[in-house]
Amino acid sequence: MIWALLLLAGIAAAPFVIEALRRPMNAAARKSAPGAFVDLSQGVTHYQWSGPAEGPVIVCIHGLTTPSFVWQALRPALERRGFRILSYDLYGRGYSDRPKGVQNPAFFLQQLNDLLASQDVRTDVTVVGYSMGGTIATLFAADRPQDIRQMVLLAPAGMRPVGSGLFKAAVQNAVLGRWVMLALYPSILRKGLRAEAHVPSSVPGINALQHAELTWRGFVPAVHSSLLGMLSDGLAAEHASLAQRKVPVMAIWGAADDVIPLAAKDQLAEWNPNAQQQVIPDAGHGLTYTHCDEIDALLAPFLAKDA
Repeated sequence: MIWALLLLAGIAAAPFVIEALRRPMNAAARKSAPGAFVDLSQGVTHYQWSGPAEGPVIVCIHGLTTPSFVWQALRPALERRGFRILSYDLYGRGYSDRPKGVQNPAFFLQQLNDLLASQDVRTDVTVVGYSMGGTIATLFAADRPQDIRQMVLLAPAGMRPVGSGLFKAAVQNAVLGRWVMLALYPSILRKGLRAEAHVPSSVPGINALQHAELTWRGFVPAVHSSLLGMLSDGLAAEHASLAQRKVPVMAIWGAADDVIPLAAKDQLAEWNPNAQQQVIPDAGHGLTYTHCDEIDALLAPFLAKDA
């Protein structure tokens, strides 16, 4: 009986021990990082600027699991159109810190507002959000519509709750969900990445870069925290507010996306009939690095009209 209890205790503790043994994100880990770092109110944030110094600012916000390297392919296209691009790693991802606390709207808006203030970016901002970054972009635009030039959403979350199975369990129970995420999510993510290893990408080595996120302490807890705080509700009020304020919005969807289903397009149309929407027929959820040329072509007239 005692041995059985010890075995159960070991099984229960194992995911937390493995997480504690993962590499910390610290100064040593950041030595080879591109871009720069700034110490904000919640922690250190990794960011990168590129493009003409006097160009209008585009802020690119990545999604739930893939850090700012997801923008490597789209960045040159935006630079050619004269924009100055600011991308950054959300807390818990990439080279940014892993602060504790629920990753809810207030959490991510604080990071973004702090970063923009540190870079003296005040207004006339174009926000581009991918996946969960679309949720953050929408929340930011709804909170500061007077400072928004336009908003672009790429396969955005925020139309309906995301996930089923493991994700659903993680969202519904903070304590049990943490154990489930730590125990099972790494293998599930690796399996998904292996299935995509053959998919052509405009970001060199992106599959290996995505795999590498699992080696860092705090990544899986951050994903879990975001599932709890960011992806369990829709953004009806925010999108309706942007429609009322006539903030220009374009959304681009992947017809083959198995993470954000194409039905979300209809939901956005209901909330914001003014939003321009386009669909890339053969694109999945990784469209930012698999269909960069198509995204660039679709964005060109939208971005040019306010250039």
